[in-house]
Amino acid sequence: MTTPTLSSRLPNVGTTIFSVMSALAVQHKAVNLGQGFPDFVCDPALVNHVTQAMQAGHNQYPTMPGIPQFREAIAAKIEALHGRTYRAADEITVTAGATQAIITAVLSVVHPGDEVIVLEPCYDSYVPNIELAGGVAVRVPLTPGTFRPDFAAIGSALSPKTRAIIINSPHNPSATVWTREDMLTLQELLAATNVLLISDEVYEHMVFDGVQHESVASYPGLTERAFIVSSFGKTYHVTGWKVGYVAAPASMTAEFRKVHQFNVFTVNTPMQYGLTAYMADPAPYLNLPAFYQRKRDLFRSGLANTRFKLLPSEGSYFQCVDISDVSGLSEADFCQWLTAEVGVAAIPLSAFYGDGFDQHVVRFCFAKQDVTLLAALARLENL
Repeated sequence: MTTPTLSSRLPNVGTTIFSVMSALAVQHKAVNLGQGFPDFVCDPALVNHVTQAMQAGHNQYPTMPGIPQFREAIAAKIEALHGRTYRAADEITVTAGATQAIITAVLSVVHPGDEVIVLEPCYDSYVPNIELAGGVAVRVPLTPGTFRPDFAAIGSALSPKTRAIIINSPHNPSATVWTREDMLTLQELLAATNVLLISDEVYEHMVFDGVQHESVASYPGLTERAFIVSSFGKTYHVTGWKVGYVAAPASMTAEFRKVHQFNVFTVNTPMQYGLTAYMADPAPYLNLPAFYQRKRDLFRSGLANTRFKLLPSEGSYFQCVDISDVSGLSEADFCQWLTAEVGVAAIPLSAFYGDGFDQHVVRFCFAKQDVTLLAALARLENL
């Protein structure tokens, strides 16, 4: 009998660093500040809305792009916050989280041989998504040290083969936030091109110190070419629900939905009804910046007593630190040591670079209960 041989579609992909570090945290009973998810419960009112939807019989397939009233609520929120009117019928699609949204956007527009620019360090799904579409990822580094976009480098990376560029603000892993000037520069850079834009805005409601989230939705020259992605899992502390959305012009949405209907078809029905009801009150997402800024400040205050050098945390729920004064180990080895010997798990920034670029920076997640953060700080205080 012949055993079939397989040729991997993703030969360079193994177990993600998040799974590795979470498993190591469990093994050593470490405080897990590595993987980016909350360890606290969501608002009980949200759960009640979903329960009521189930009890009302909303348990069968919804319409493929999402129930109309949910898409209308999403469109109303975008218009209220960013001044851009999207039509719920043909420009908003509900997705099974942001990860599915991003791969669907890529598969819908990227053809074999097309180039897609990614800005490193970047979330680990971007490049595999491009490769699954047969595209070529063109890696452009954000400026080392500040993680600001290098528009000269981006401009140099544009070519006749460039199909799209993926951006992310607030940024994972660096916690930087793009400015109005950044968006205007990108808009000018792309104006004379046919390059499409995928804007990962899953941390849109986690911006600090009075900073404004600059959504692509606010820039007409960008919206006309953009898939905008967001996540209710991040916004409402329910990452396991895997519900997000994509906003895009009708012509792009039509292509997106062609792929969407075959890779997921549709999204959990009672969750959509529950989230629709919950969105009637904007306070939960409008108050989110203050909620997470307090956690950020608590965590940074404790880290200030260590030898870590704190990098700015402008948005998201991450805090990066420079470990140069703490250890001479590589980022990856330091994170292994920190988990096993100190009892706190972190993520090396090198994991977000294709070439493993090591600048002695690691990432912590502060989307945790205060007791969790204080427990971690107690273990870190002697570093």
